[in-house]
Amino acid sequence: MEDRTGWSETASFVRNRSSDVLTAPDCSWSFRLRYQPNVETMLIVWYNTRCPVCDAGISRQKRRLIEAVKAGRIEFRDINFEPAALAGHGASLEDIRRRLHATDAAGRLLVGADVAIAVWKVTPGEGWLATLFGNPAALPLTRFAYDRFADLLYAWNRRKGRW
Repeated sequence: MEDRTGWSETASFVRNRSSDVLTAPDCSWSFRLRYQPNVETMLIVWYNTRCPVCDAGISRQKRRLIEAVKAGRIEFRDINFEPAALAGHGASLEDIRRRLHATDAAGRLLVGADVAIAVWKVTPGEGWLATLFGNPAALPLTRFAYDRFADLLYAWNRRKGRW
């Protein structure tokens, strides 16, 4: 059976959650498993480092998600180094400068508030934010508020000549 973290285990073994060791109950031996990230949790977030607010927000999330980044479950990429990276999804450089974009393990494109919600879901201690702002009743308002804030932030960055 494979759990959500990507570890495989069998019913006759007990996994030590703090290490990569499986131990057979009532037995003196154990063995190591190789960790394989669960592909379903892979998220690539595209953001704009030229926006100081965006860069600070992503830097904070990177610090909180350091283990997920190391395990390959989430990746943060600066769109300024790969401006055409999401062209296949119909997203231009200006689109990504305006709103966060991400691709999930299935290759689906997430935009704006949906990216923030996806990141909160995998951030320790922030799942409640995803539940609060991502529930079906609140999601339309969350998207509207995110989009208006993103529009203001984009205009401010343009006025400051950041791109």
